[in-house]
Amino acid sequence: MNFPDTQSNQPSASIQMRKVILRIVGLLLIISSLIMVPPIFVGMIYQDGDIKPFIQGVIILSIIGSLLLFIFRKAKSDLKIRTGFIVVGLSWFIIGVSSAIPFYCAQSLDLSVVDAVFEAISALTTTGATIITHLDDLPHSILIYRQLLQWLGGMGIIVLAIAILPMLRIGGMQMFKAETPGPMKDQKLTPRITETAKTLWYLYLGITAVCALAYYMAGMNLFDAISHAFATLATGGMSTHDASIGYFNNSLIELISIIFMLIAGINFASHFIAWRSASMKIYLNDSEVKLYISIIIAAFFLTSIILVLNGSYPTLYESIRHSAFQVVAMASNTGFATENISSMPWMLPLFLMLLGTIGACAGSTSGGIKLIRLILLYKLSIRELYRLIHPHGKFIIKLDGKTVNYRVLDSVSAFILQFMFLLAVFTLILMTLGEDVTTSATASLSALANLGPALGDASSNYACLNDGSKWILSLVMIFGRLEIFTIFILFIPAYWES
Repeated sequence: MNFPDTQSNQPSASIQMRKVILRIVGLLLIISSLIMVPPIFVGMIYQDGDIKPFIQGVIILSIIGSLLLFIFRKAKSDLKIRTGFIVVGLSWFIIGVSSAIPFYCAQSLDLSVVDAVFEAISALTTTGATIITHLDDLPHSILIYRQLLQWLGGMGIIVLAIAILPMLRIGGMQMFKAETPGPMKDQKLTPRITETAKTLWYLYLGITAVCALAYYMAGMNLFDAISHAFATLATGGMSTHDASIGYFNNSLIELISIIFMLIAGINFASHFIAWRSASMKIYLNDSEVKLYISIIIAAFFLTSIILVLNGSYPTLYESIRHSAFQVVAMASNTGFATENISSMPWMLPLFLMLLGTIGACAGSTSGGIKLIRLILLYKLSIRELYRLIHPHGKFIIKLDGKTVNYRVLDSVSAFILQFMFLLAVFTLILMTLGEDVTTSATASLSALANLGPALGDASSNYACLNDGSKWILSLVMIFGRLEIFTIFILFIPAYWES
């Protein structure tokens, strides 16, 4: 009797997983093509040209994506933690490159491949660094596309895909963990990860709609209101005007922007709990939120004093107004501007950049290190001091009354170390490629923190940097968006073993 060879009849686990990955890539290409549909309609409404690049992008990506989905339609598997990292890392590269098609093909832009990819990745990672100038003269289709990329990147295209993955019978929890920012990644708002992803998106969409309405009522036209609401909630900072928010010269618009940048910098899980319970206690009892507000208030007073002493503005009101806006824009990691921060006096340019590097709260759309890591790092430092005094004592670190797992503490320490290591490495690489030390250091810091503004040659925009620097910074922005570990782990040989 001949027994069937099950090993030869069934595909190996690795081959099956590769098919699943390719199927997910197909899905992500379809999503990329769908992002290009709204700009087509916007271009038709305003009739100012450049809808052809989007039509080309939709056709190319939808065909490739559909073929991958069809060819690997039978691939079904629950993603493992190792596969989740490579899928997420690969996805951001794929979506970044595919989203660059309209930028590259648009005659109104005339961008090279590297410039198009840089602009797309900068928008998707909500960094907000740009190489495009003369925004006021660009077609509406191009402008809304940049804003839409930021908005989708803010909550994470991967989180959007997670809401769809169950329909493909592919588990998405490991993708959610790999993509979600912050050290406390195991918290879920609902029992099922799909419902969590949908809940976050509904909340994100709702707050964005309120923000757009507020901008519109304050004096923006409908197009600018929607565009800037996208950038505000995503903390992306790209504008439809070269002068950014300063273009409107409207204190009410600036106040609305401040309010919603503050909201975007707070954990969206906290927003959901506050909305569901109809109570503000979640914010009042959150040590990270309290530190977030405290830092902004302290930075506001410091910046205001410096601007007043320097006589940067003719009146006290103007000094306070510009100080409040720039501090919140940088602390929330948004990067909107009423003026170029490099022109601000004394140490303010570097101070504001460091403020943006710290970032806002974990679970927000903000980039940067995240305040919760600084809180835990501080508690770790204090614990070590107490251990010197009481070598045999047992000291438990708590956050908001809850004991913090030692693995989270290890993760925080490792993240800070790797952040500083990568900052030094990428700064040296940019200097090797010919950039000066100020440009290299601040551009690397801005890209790694997904901040946007930089100093030196990149103070106005990044167009003057050489192509090699732009490729490196594109990689750095993805490192920052996925909070280092997700990409860093792919460079470790042990990851690829077995």
